[in-house]
Amino acid sequence: MTPAARPAPAALTPAVLLCLGLVYVVWGSTYFGIKVAIETLPPLGMLAARFVVAGALLLAVLRWRGAPWPTAREWGASALVGTLLLGGGTGLVTLAERDASSSVAAMIIAVSPLFAALFGRLWGERTGGREWLGIGVGLAGIALLNVGELRATPLAALLLILAPICWTFGSQWSRRLPLPAGLMGSAAEMLTGGAVLLALSVLLGERWGTPSAASLWALLYLTVFGSLVAYSAYMYLVAHTRPALATSYAYVNPVVAVLLGVGFGGERLGALGWVALGVILAGVLLVAWPRRTSDGPPAEGAA
Repeated sequence: MTPAARPAPAALTPAVLLCLGLVYVVWGSTYFGIKVAIETLPPLGMLAARFVVAGALLLAVLRWRGAPWPTAREWGASALVGTLLLGGGTGLVTLAERDASSSVAAMIIAVSPLFAALFGRLWGERTGGREWLGIGVGLAGIALLNVGELRATPLAALLLILAPICWTFGSQWSRRLPLPAGLMGSAAEMLTGGAVLLALSVLLGERWGTPSAASLWALLYLTVFGSLVAYSAYMYLVAHTRPALATSYAYVNPVVAVLLGVGFGGERLGALGWVALGVILAGVLLVAWPRRTSDGPPAEGAA
């Protein structure tokens, strides 16, 4: 969608709130799901299966309901977005989780709103003062949460920094690209991104062994909820809300990831960690709180 055709970001409508809830909770749990899946499945191959299956199912349903087939130009734009978001974003996170806990992965990814605001400014979008404050508060919470025993290896930390750069740049660029309308865009991005991941898996020589039942259940959860449900909800947020709000999931995901890690993964969290979670939620509130009516509607290209 071109800047001239892009609608002004929506307020906190019921649809936006529902999509935020799905992205907050479901994507927070996918970090733990990825950790379980790659215990016996190849990381990139697992992701390729996840996204190709999810994309094919969604495409089939949409075509059955009469949605038009994407044009060649739309397929090309979808491939760009799918490669950046799913190949660079999710792919790097999954590779990093071989040497990092699910909690650490979610915590480092919390820099996403900062990158989103910076990339948004490249296209003339505006980030308000309260949003910058919320980003700063959220990052301070992440710093507190990362104090202690929850750490990653240097290589895993590097991959986890590169992942949100790919993800947020792709998200911002997607708002200006001629993507297929509605959920067809999500289907095309998952299919093309999955194809890229499959090619990388083959080039890197990944091999499939005998997966455990837990890994297969995790893959099923990631495919249905992480891809079909949450990814589609996220792309709705990208198209209808300002960048800081669309990426505010990065502050809530660590909360969900840490709770799952503590409850099911054997990780421990001290008093400072729980304080950090409160700080993170305060940052989310500052970012997500609606702008004042007196500010007027955002100008064209503003966010």
